[in-house]
Amino acid sequence: MSDSMQRTLVLLKPDAVQRRLIGELIARFEAKGLNIVAMKMLQVTPELAKQHYAEHVEKPFYPSLESFITSAPIVALAIDGLDVIQVVRDMLGATSGLKAAAGTIRGDFSSSRQMNLVHASDGPDAAQRELALYFDESEFCDYQPVLVPFLRAGDE
Repeated sequence: MSDSMQRTLVLLKPDAVQRRLIGELIARFEAKGLNIVAMKMLQVTPELAKQHYAEHVEKPFYPSLESFITSAPIVALAIDGLDVIQVVRDMLGATSGLKAAAGTIRGDFSSSRQMNLVHASDGPDAAQRELALYFDESEFCDYQPVLVPFLRAGDE
């Protein structure tokens, strides 16, 4: 990947799965021209939740966070693209659906701080750490979509 090409983790959380928004949310990433290179549905265990949210385990809100993330299946996505970490975070909108702008995923589908449908890595180090929690290297399917010349200029 070039310097501006990145890979990030996106989780479609239990509320997105339960509300049957998986296809609609994936369609937004695809319509943006981002490349899904790995995807799986899984049940987050308390152990995985503690690894994923390690920085929050000792905080008072952690038990409710763990209860929520383990309450139903999630869909984990590995997504590639130019500056994809920031692009995806911009697409998600503010953490609280109540504060997220219309047109963002949370602004359009969430009206809660915790039930905010999606998680995305907040930087390159977090992306690398989080991707390793959900995917083995062998699960990434790197490919170049044939429509790339219609998504961005050749020098991007």
